[in-house]
Amino acid sequence: MIEIQYNDRQKRIIEIVKEHQPVTSEKISKLLNVNRSTIRPDLSILIMTGILDARPKVGYLYVGDQEDKVIANHIRNVKVNDLKSMPVVVDEKTTVYDAIVFMFMKDVGTIYVTSNGYLSGVVSRKDFLKTAIGGNDIRKIPINVIMTRMPNLIIAFSNESIYEAAQRLINCEIDSLPVVERLLIDNSEVYKVVGRISKTNITKFFVELGTKEFGGLEDA
Repeated sequence: MIEIQYNDRQKRIIEIVKEHQPVTSEKISKLLNVNRSTIRPDLSILIMTGILDARPKVGYLYVGDQEDKVIANHIRNVKVNDLKSMPVVVDEKTTVYDAIVFMFMKDVGTIYVTSNGYLSGVVSRKDFLKTAIGGNDIRKIPINVIMTRMPNLIIAFSNESIYEAAQRLINCEIDSLPVVERLLIDNSEVYKVVGRISKTNITKFFVELGTKEFGGLEDA
């Protein structure tokens, strides 16, 4: 059983719904002074974990932590391995220019970097942009110069719940996580990249599940 830990914004949303229910996402966003798009992932998690309900053309309702709720139990049983997609990986000797081309060919926002076949770093579009506008010769700079290195990476494992992965993405404000397999080689712990789990992966799952259960949340 996963012990659910809500972040501060999710706790505030729960309080708002309790006080104003039924309440629309537009009103919630105004009370939080944020855009509706900002709270959509939080609302999805709160619905899927069973603490909120969404009624089309009515709004959000507080239903409480009920461990026997079907949707909450379903989410706890869905693993990262069930939703992960193929990772986009380059060797750390790859030039920044070649990595940028590769990123756009694969249409992703993050590239995982490996050394000797094991995860050594991560590079995002923001990292590439900073390097490119700095006047550097991106055809000569290897990607390992600009990447975020191990052990400062946020990762996921195939046997983890997607709820845990979703919380990690939101709390760390990142777009994707490398899904890894932990190995011990010469008494050193290394990670083999076996997939990626992204906000897109999880959002698609939540939307599909939400549509099945609630008939669509567009007007909530």
